[in-house]
Amino acid sequence: MAQYSVHDAKTQLSRLIARALAGEDVVIARGNSPVVRLAPLTSPGRRRFGALKGRIAMDSRFDEPLPHDELEGWNLS
Repeated sequence: MAQYSVHDAKTQLSRLIARALAGEDVVIARGNSPVVRLAPLTSPGRRRFGALKGRIAMDSRFDEPLPHDELEGWNLS
């Protein structure tokens, strides 16, 4: 694990980011105490339309109107 002071991190930030992206564990310390770890973010990936097809089922009553007592709770009238 590579440890750098705050001053070194400021002057070498681009290089430290590259090392973190390459998989190296980069830690920034204040004095002798480690305080921050640089880590790459993972992208969520692309959404794919229809990815859950066949995994979700709708009840046959899905489009039916809500009962009167349920509608009162929504304060729509």
